[in-house]
Amino acid sequence: MDQQARLLSSQLVHKRRQVEVALTCGVLAWREIERSARRSCGFLNNGPKTASSHAVQVGEIVAVLKTKNADEDYAETGRSPKKAKHHSPLYPFAFTVSYIRRRRQHQWRCRDVTFHSANEGLCDQWIQVINEQLSLLTDRPKSLLVYINPCAGKQRGKRIYERKVAPLFSRACISADVIVTERVNHARDHLNTEANLDKYDGIVCVGGDGMFSEILHGLVTRIQTDNGVDQNQQDVKLLPCGLRIGIIPAGSTDCICFATVGTNDPVTSALHVIVGDSQPMDVCSVHHDDVFLRYSVSLLGYGFYGDVLTDSQKKRYLGPARYDLSGVKTFLSHNYYEGTISFLLAENNIGDPRDKLQCRSGCHVCQHKPSSKDVQWEMSQETSDKDGRVGWSVIRGKFIAINAASMSCACPRSPKGLSPSAHLADGTTDLILVRKCSRLDFLRHLVRHTNKEDQFDHSFVEVHRVRRFCFQPQRHEVVSLEDPIESPKKTGFRPVCSAQTTCDYGTSCSSWNCDGEILPRAAIQVSVHCQLIRLFARGIEQQPPCLLEDQCTLAALEPSRRRSVD
Repeated sequence: MDQQARLLSSQLVHKRRQVEVALTCGVLAWREIERSARRSCGFLNNGPKTASSHAVQVGEIVAVLKTKNADEDYAETGRSPKKAKHHSPLYPFAFTVSYIRRRRQHQWRCRDVTFHSANEGLCDQWIQVINEQLSLLTDRPKSLLVYINPCAGKQRGKRIYERKVAPLFSRACISADVIVTERVNHARDHLNTEANLDKYDGIVCVGGDGMFSEILHGLVTRIQTDNGVDQNQQDVKLLPCGLRIGIIPAGSTDCICFATVGTNDPVTSALHVIVGDSQPMDVCSVHHDDVFLRYSVSLLGYGFYGDVLTDSQKKRYLGPARYDLSGVKTFLSHNYYEGTISFLLAENNIGDPRDKLQCRSGCHVCQHKPSSKDVQWEMSQETSDKDGRVGWSVIRGKFIAINAASMSCACPRSPKGLSPSAHLADGTTDLILVRKCSRLDFLRHLVRHTNKEDQFDHSFVEVHRVRRFCFQPQRHEVVSLEDPIESPKKTGFRPVCSAQTTCDYGTSCSSWNCDGEILPRAAIQVSVHCQLIRLFARGIEQQPPCLLEDQCTLAALEPSRRRSVD
């Protein structure tokens, strides 16, 4: 690591011990001074002789504030003054630095470190210099528009925001306009028509994947409408959104948050917003002929996952448990559906669905930009499609499930997800085709979503990385694989269905599960729009950043000719 010039260094007191503190453009570091050199500090210290050192990246400092002494706190709050835990009359002045500390399972927490001094002017100088460095971090938001779904999950959205998120935003001097939604699509409609987006540096949603979907549709539609882009045109180039979206998980399912941060923890997500992280993300547009239906960022599922969602809608009173019940019921029904899937392969993409290369923070696959030659090649393929699907692959068959995963779709129950090597921002989606098979084989496939085995290593499963695809259902009668006779003439068997009297078996087909919403059409055309939106996230960190704390501390604390105050 190249040694950076120190902006400020001093000998201060932390937890009754004298420490040397140094600040560079990139690191705040402090190191305990040897015991023999601190006997004049005015403290009786029986601690260990070993000196400890610490370093924090400036970009991960949340805030720095002047610490009030007991008398000032009593004057402002009226609370009885208490003796500070590490207070000494020799060092009555102090300042506190709030910074990010990493825990297990990708969780972040806000930690405080307080430094004391006998010189009030020195404390003020430290606060000023650190704030000057924080002001240079232009990616950090200053003003946010926050939407809270009070009914998300176990109706904890508002409480989570007020108790865990709002205090952090306040500490980081972020102003927030809060709207508690009152109905379905309230946030989407407000973004479409009323919100003054010029006032904000980002949008935050407190809720589950459904709430995020509202924000996504409202924001993307607003940008296209303001710029005269017709979303009903399948081949139109959508304009990217300038505002980032933050997700505070508070819903029944928080798949998108888990796949982009690595944990469903509100505090961690709030800290990603505060430090101004930015993670690009692809968005799929879904059309039926020349009519726009919806956007998708995670999963498009036909067959099994579509049937699970359709059945679960009738059991919303059960809460999250409805997905388990509907999943078992759909698995036992074991239906397959006939249709034709055509797709345009991502021929020049540098990744592969089975390369075991997971999308992580700083992913080189997502950072790869298609060359002009690649773009011209793809445009020629898309043009050929209109004249006869030249360059497109076509598969006709009977499928238990057709899934398009634009991200891994990892969640606590499926740590690897539906497609472990799918990428967030490479301009593709992984098309997974599960052909007709026995119930036992399909169970084996499902079980592999929960372990480390290759879920694509089955003869009845194939996966393709694509940029566009189309599906046309056969609209044939639903047939159970447990029926030994597959002839469509057999009509005595009926799959498990709670509303058999209303099913039209002659023309029935499955439904598409689009990020947790049912699409009104089964015949769809899907296009991937590369990096259309950005989130307040950085992707899942493979390991904590290699700060090399001791080396950074030593480098920051090395003698320098820059500003030094004793």
